[in-house]
Amino acid sequence: MNADTFGEISGLVRRRAGIVLTPDKNYLLETRLGPVLQRFGLPTLDALGARLKSMPGEAMERAVVEALTTHESSFFRDGKPFEHLARLLPKLAATRPAGQPLRIWSAACSTGQEPYSIAMLAADTLPGRRVEILATDISREVLERAKEGCFTQFEVQRGLPIRSLMKHFKQDGPRWRVAAELRAMVRFEERNLLADLAAVGKFDAIFCRNVLIYFDAPTKTRVLEALGRQLVPDGVLYLGGAETVIGLTDRLLPVLGERGVYAPAARRAAA
Repeated sequence: MNADTFGEISGLVRRRAGIVLTPDKNYLLETRLGPVLQRFGLPTLDALGARLKSMPGEAMERAVVEALTTHESSFFRDGKPFEHLARLLPKLAATRPAGQPLRIWSAACSTGQEPYSIAMLAADTLPGRRVEILATDISREVLERAKEGCFTQFEVQRGLPIRSLMKHFKQDGPRWRVAAELRAMVRFEERNLLADLAAVGKFDAIFCRNVLIYFDAPTKTRVLEALGRQLVPDGVLYLGGAETVIGLTDRLLPVLGERGVYAPAARRAAA
């Protein structure tokens, strides 16, 4: 693969998804783009780069971006954010009218383990309370998998307590399917974090974890500012353990004593 090809492909992924690919990621292109070459009948990555430059098309560009987007996920991943949410939900519910739903956004939801984990936690913590969960991702392919709510034995063994498996899943052949009442709590949408996010509305909590690590600093700032605008004043944003808002935006501040949890700066100023 020549330098022009790498530049063409990495520029496309950065433009459409905000993901920064450095030259040491050559191996990533070589290992993940094989199916794309086969799908479009191209012999090499250089041929792909030339096609993207001369005859770009939505289907091909989407296929490249989806192939190079990381979709690692597991149930109740890292634990601490869900422990915090379990403590937070009753407090939020106590300050809202009884008929007002709590709204939670799982951004970059991948194959659905995160939004379904949130749904299980909400059902266990606030039985009978209406909770709406929006789950979004840039990849149409993973969203289709997530909507099915069907997981392998290996996937349910990654982070899912056995009691939650027995309570919230039904066995479907060799796989496990999320209970219908939990699937009804989650709405899946294809959405790019670099697009205008105003239409999604306001949220009591937003999960956007292990996403910013793929962005450069200006893109991180852009996304954090946008997410901050979608939080209600007493809402929270959950980021990954290696991510922070410090030095990137003044709109959000760390919640004292909590790693990876951030709140609107206006809330801190009013406290």
